[in-house]
Amino acid sequence: MNLHDPTTRWGVGLASGALIAAIAVLFLDGTTRLLVLALAVFDAVSTPQFLKHAAAESADR
Repeated sequence: MNLHDPTTRWGVGLASGALIAAIAVLFLDGTTRLLVLALAVFDAVSTPQFLKHAAAESADR
């Protein structure tokens, strides 16, 4: 997996966020659904940033 490619990083983040969101919509309700959907958004945005940092650290070595 090429972590230096932004498409890969964002693809991983969006895929995991979409999976969490699907679980929230299909199996949860009420406040729990909203909390898990917020977690899905956070995951979709933060995962690419963490992977970018990991790619930069591995390039330095």
